Amino acid sequence: MEFGRLSLSRRELLALVAGVPLAGLVGCGRHGRLSFEGELLSPDFATGHRLRDGWQPPEPTQPPTRHRVVIVGAGMAGLAAAWRLKKNDVEDVVVLELSDSPGGTALSGSRDGFRFPWGAHYVPVPMTENVELLSLFEEMDVVVGRDDAGKPIVDEQYLCRDPEERVFSEVWDAGLFPTTGATQDDLDQAERFRLEMNEWAARRDRRGRRYFAIPIAQATDERTVLDLDTLSMATWMTERGFDSKRLRWLVDYSCRDDYGLTIEQTSAWAGIFYFASRLIGDGTESQAVITWPEGNGRIVDYLASQTPGLRCSHAVCSIQQDSGGVTVRAFDTAAEKTLDFQANRLIFAAPQFLAPRLIRGWPQANRSVKQLQYGAWTVANVHLSDRPQEEDGMMCWDNVIMDSHSLGYVTSTHQLGSDYGPTVLTWYRPLLDNDPRVSRTELMRLTWDDWATVVVSDLKRAHPDIDPLVRRIDVMRWGHAMIQPRIGLVTSRELSLARQPLGRIHFAGTDLSGVALMEEAFFHGVRAADEAMDG
Repeated sequence: MEFGRLSLSRRELLALVAGVPLAGLVGCGRHGRLSFEGELLSPDFATGHRLRDGWQPPEPTQPPTRHRVVIVGAGMAGLAAAWRLKKNDVEDVVVLELSDSPGGTALSGSRDGFRFPWGAHYVPVPMTENVELLSLFEEMDVVVGRDDAGKPIVDEQYLCRDPEERVFSEVWDAGLFPTTGATQDDLDQAERFRLEMNEWAARRDRRGRRYFAIPIAQATDERTVLDLDTLSMATWMTERGFDSKRLRWLVDYSCRDDYGLTIEQTSAWAGIFYFASRLIGDGTESQAVITWPEGNGRIVDYLASQTPGLRCSHAVCSIQQDSGGVTVRAFDTAAEKTLDFQANRLIFAAPQFLAPRLIRGWPQANRSVKQLQYGAWTVANVHLSDRPQEEDGMMCWDNVIMDSHSLGYVTSTHQLGSDYGPTVLTWYRPLLDNDPRVSRTELMRLTWDDWATVVVSDLKRAHPDIDPLVRRIDVMRWGHAMIQPRIGLVTSRELSLARQPLGRIHFAGTDLSGVALMEEAFFHGVRAADEAMDG
């Protein structure tokens, strides 16, 4: 049935992706009603696909250079590893990154004086146990002190300002639960769900560990909690009597937002983790949100500025280890030459699905990445000449459209205190096919015209007058955007083995936690750096 999508006509596919009737499409192509320009962007698909298909670079023309540590990948995990090494006076470090800029899915962009995210766009205020991340935020002057209880104090300018979030059904409602039209049963179930999540957040095991914590390594490993990974969030909610359509929509939205999965696809462990890990457990609200106009690109920019050995546009082609160390072969796509790097230790901070293709001797390691699946996403930055007219509120930071296939949009100028005039809306859309290969095929099939049509058609649900305000739409395609915590992944043997060193190779990356969070990527980068220094 899913593969049947690929035989749909272009307009039928667009209507399906946009989640609107055929008549609801704003037009198709530059000869329709689209009167603005834009670009279709993506990570370096071409080089990656060449390597996947067996292409080998020419032999290097100069001897290899020797380093103490080589890091493969300059996403959040790779940059965190480099930061940790530098703080421990390990200076001889090279970081190799395929793209022409660092950041991975925390990438940001700028145009016409605006800054905006291309992916991850916020971090909840870390709890006191997350020592290393708090150390980074103190270094960045994001955390400016501690209160009497030792909890971090965040500089007000970085805390998401009000109004923070809203949801559109028939009208805009404050918060993310659609209260307009809700029955008393809807409201009662929402309150019961909130109390149950707070109970999960308050629970501790015999060693004092939270049942659900960020980073996950600090959470309990008790079987009664881990067994939640054996069923879906949808099944868990049904068993608990949570059948309110509005509540199930909210939980489904949350899973799509963090995981790119529906509640039927998401492990119940991951579904509860989404809510409980962000709660202190004392009956208060979730941790406040730290954000910037460019999203987590602000963190990337800082870490990159602390990484003198960063080399972008370097496609790693092979990794070979022997008794003398690790040899990494990379192709400099800018200079079009091959380089060899030799290191005492290597930190592999690229996605795990690349490891079998790059690391020689992988089959002999008795490891597998088959259970690890990665979701495809589209992110669009929509440049507006002015704000749409609104009768029932004003744009928030996070603006969600109920019953949309998208996640809505964040307003990049919100933190600047700019509530009127031109702005950039960052629109997010996960592709949710049960087989991620279908999503990636769909992602590559659609053109810029197609995606621009989908984006505007979706935004018109809540903003019918938005068409003439659109000046530009740029679209980023992420083919393997994030690890997906499907049923059984978080507790799988595959994931446990993936975190273990392989000789002189140490692994980092958010996929090692099974959930795609900045905090998890940072944790694994720091952990891998510590392992490399101890070796």
